[in-house]
Formats: sequence, C-alpha cells, structure tokens
Amino acid sequence: MTTGLHLMLLTGDTVPEPAPAALMDALHHVRVTSASGVTNGFQLTLALSPRSQLRQAVTPGGALGVKKRIVVAVVLGGRCQVLMDGLITRQEVHAGQAPGSSFLTVTGEDLSLLMDLQHVRRAYPGLPPHLRAVTVCARYAQYGITPLAVPPVRTDQSDPAVAIPVQVATDLAYLRATAADVGHVFHLEPGPAPGLSTAYWGPQKREGDAQPALTTDCGAADNVEELSFAFDGLSATRYGTHHVDPVSRTVSEVVPPRPQVLRRSLAARPAPDLCERPLTGQTGRSLTQAQLAGLGRAVTGDPVTAQGTLDVLRYGHVLSAHHLVGVRGAGPAYDGTYLVRGVTHDLTRSTYRQHFTLARDGLVSDTQVVSP
Repeated sequence: MTTGLHLMLLTGDTVPEPAPAALMDALHHVRVTSASGVTNGFQLTLALSPRSQLRQAVTPGGALGVKKRIVVAVVLGGRCQVLMDGLITRQEVHAGQAPGSSFLTVTGEDLSLLMDLQHVRRAYPGLPPHLRAVTVCARYAQYGITPLAVPPVRTDQSDPAVAIPVQVATDLAYLRATAADVGHVFHLEPGPAPGLSTAYWGPQKREGDAQPALTTDCGAADNVEELSFAFDGLSATRYGTHHVDPVSRTVSEVVPPRPQVLRRSLAARPAPDLCERPLTGQTGRSLTQAQLAGLGRAVTGDPVTAQGTLDVLRYGHVLSAHHLVGVRGAGPAYDGTYLVRGVTHDLTRSTYRQHFTLARDGLVSDTQVVSP
C-alpha cells in the first residue's frame, strides 16, 4: 500500500494466520463497516484470472470458503489497528470479457455472527443482567473474545425462588435485548491485537480521551474532505407510562431517570424533549424495570449528527467508532466533542478513506478549546 501504511490480512478457521501471498497479491479493494447498533461487516474484492490460485481458495476447504475467519488490520505510524475480525458469509464471482475485469468478492460479518447462529433456551437463576452477559460471551473465548460488562445504573434483582431469568433467543439477540432494557449497548470491538476482540456490554462510551480532532474550514489545517451537520429537534423524546403495584393495586407514574445518569452530555445546550411518547411493552414488569426501559428508549437518539469523509494519510490516524472525537472550524453551534457512531473504511492499493457519522445530544461545545 501507500508508504507508511501497511495492510495485514489473516485467514483461518478458529486461529487466523497470515494470508497466502497469492491472496494478498490479488487483493484489489477492502471495505469494512463498523457502527453502533448493527452487526459490523466487511467486503474483500480480489482480481481473478483463469489460472489464478484463488479459484482453489473459494472451495469449501479453501482460505476464502464460507465461515472462514478473516482479520483485517492496518499499521500506520508503527501502530497496528485491527479493523475487522469476522467470518465469510457470501462469495460472488464476476467474470468479465476484458483482461483484468474478473473479480472475486467475499462478504462477511464480525464474530457476533457466531452468537446468532443458534436459537437456545437457557436459565440464569440469581444472575443480574451484566453477569448474564459475561456468562454468554465467555462461551466464545476460543475465538479470542473477552467479555467486558458494566452494571446498570439501577438494579432490580429478582428472588430466584420467585422468578428466574430465561433466555429464549440467540445469544446475540439476548445480549442486545438485555442491554437495551437498561439503556446499554452491546457490540464487539476487534483488537487490540489481531485475533482478539472485546465483547462490550455497557453504556455508550462518552468518557475518556478524544481522538485527534477533525478540522474543517481552517485552510491548510483541514484534515477532512467534507463534513456536514444536521439538527433534528424531534429526536429528543421523553417516554412514560403507569405502573400497577401487584400487591396494593395502586397506580403510579413511571418517570425514567434523565439520560445524564447514564451518559454525560457532550453539549453545552442539550436539546429539550419536544415529544412525549407512551412506553409500551411493560406489562408485568417492576417499577425499576419500567424506569430503566424508559431510560433505554431515551438514550437511543441524538438530535445533532454529522457526516463526513477523510483521507487517513492526511488525518494521520485511523478514526474508530464507539469513541469520542473533537471537531474544529464548524462554528460555535457545531464545534466540540462528538461520539463516533459509525465508520466505513475504504482501502485500495493507493488510497485509504473513511466515511464517518458523528452524534451528540445538543448544540454548542461543552469545552472552551478543542485540542488538535
């Protein structure tokens, strides 16, 4: 690839190894998508010729057969960053008439696919939701997956003699559902080394150090090719319902906690709640469970979003999803710190661009200065 930037590709079954030279030579284009709330995906496009060894790679036992493991990583400035650790799910062959116009394309999803292949029924007596998440994720340790679960802001531990939590879904569906019930998210983060991943079950990461700032409209200091912003006032919504005590039969209003108990605000002027919606599907749940469900619905939307594109070599870093980043040069309303909600990596032999989506809960920066 371009000087200073190196692409690494590993393939295998359970433990991936460096890809064969023939596969690396044929690699034409790599696309990796990482975003909140969805399964991450990848696509590899390889040049195909009549006598190419790649024709063997697509056989069931080949390096690019379905369910083969693929790890994509880049080394920039001496630092290795893993972009994807996943499994192949689909092959496509395009046979063109002109020389150099035939391609093999393989598509896949991250390792959370393994958690979505089998519908299971399993009981977790006495376990709170975050320990249930650890128990589920621990079953995938052979793939280098390490669970990281954060306890909910409020707990409602049921008496095992009265009620036992039961999973009746795939592991992935159960992890996402239990996370949403308490305002958390679940996703896999590949790395820090090839072959390793973290299964994160917790609140959105709106704490910690921000990535190098995205700079626009500052002349020679610009490091993004384009950047646009949007403010949707209807995204800030408050949810509520009523709860009936099963013993006293008294009715009380369910008032969910404010989102700030779960995530810090990134704006000096958070958008006010313009809408109030009914919190449905809470029949039979406790008051605490209903409050957490209302909190979970409220933190799913961010009124301010931004979309843009950058050249990684000019930016000097690889922008990562699920972490914070600063924005400079966009004006008083939109400068400041954002959560990187999603990133798409597009790599060829001569270019590396990222298309990204940012989000936060209001206008005006919460800090006086955004560091470069």
